[in-house]
Amino acid sequence: RRDPELAAAVKEIGRNVTGIQGDVSNLGDLDRLFAHIKREKGKLDIVFANAGAATYAPFGKITEEHYDSIFNINVKGLLFTVQKALPLMPDGASIILNASIVASKGFSSNSVYSATKAAVRSFARTWTTDLKDRRIRVNAVSPGPIDTPGLNDLAASTGAGEQRLRMLSNSVPLGRLGRPDEIAKAVVFLASDDSSYVTGTELFVDGGIAQV
Repeated sequence: RRDPELAAAVKEIGRNVTGIQGDVSNLGDLDRLFAHIKREKGKLDIVFANAGAATYAPFGKITEEHYDSIFNINVKGLLFTVQKALPLMPDGASIILNASIVASKGFSSNSVYSATKAAVRSFARTWTTDLKDRRIRVNAVSPGPIDTPGLNDLAASTGAGEQRLRMLSNSVPLGRLGRPDEIAKAVVFLASDDSSYVTGTELFVDGGIAQV
């Protein structure tokens, strides 16, 4: 959705990459995306449904706008991203959904966001059954607290950002925030033949925070 970040990502990757700006909650944008892929490549072997949004709202102060915006991106957008990709996906393809540890924890002010990620985890189960005849594997990756600009912005939005990040780090059994490349490696595993007998699962990459 953000052109500057998209352009920066394309530049960093450098080769064999095409950036297409869009909003996953806008079905017209998804149609445009998959029409481009069909025209240029003809098929899609792997889908990593990674687009998402997170904002905090304590129970009692949740607004309809907050609810709709988070569900439209994290649930509606993810569902239709994958559904519209299916005609381009060959049998035996792989789908990875970006879930989160918040679906397994009871973090305060996370009612709506946590509910969306619980829905994503459920999709991995039900779509595994729906797509079993095509041998399309569907898995979810659930990151813990990862050192990204998004996490820093969220922490700052609640006040005492540095203190909140330190508290997060201290709550992780490994004693630190995760790195984006650690999530990427897990996604590559689920996308590859190394996980050929893995489907319907949720892979936690969280430093142990949701496990103990």
